[in-house]
Amino acid sequence: MAETTQISAHISIDTKERMERYVRASGVTRAHLIEQALRHHLQAMEELPADFIVSTRIVLTTEGAKTVRDLTTHPPKPTKAIKGLFDDR
Repeated sequence: MAETTQISAHISIDTKERMERYVRASGVTRAHLIEQALRHHLQAMEELPADFIVSTRIVLTTEGAKTVRDLTTHPPKPTKAIKGLFDDR
């Protein structure tokens, strides 16, 4: 059996609740889930090019957030190129 060590980390309440739901539903231990999640994450970070990693969190400036809001509430008309992507022909 591999040696083990204990770690401590602060996580969001939402993440903890999701973890607890998964642990209850699957029957795996928290320790197993965390170990596997860290292993998968670290392997991906080691093997994939950095520009292939999609962040789960995006931080926008106030101006950037306004631009996103405006584009989602009033989207521009699709261009010919975009229409071509969805053309069934």
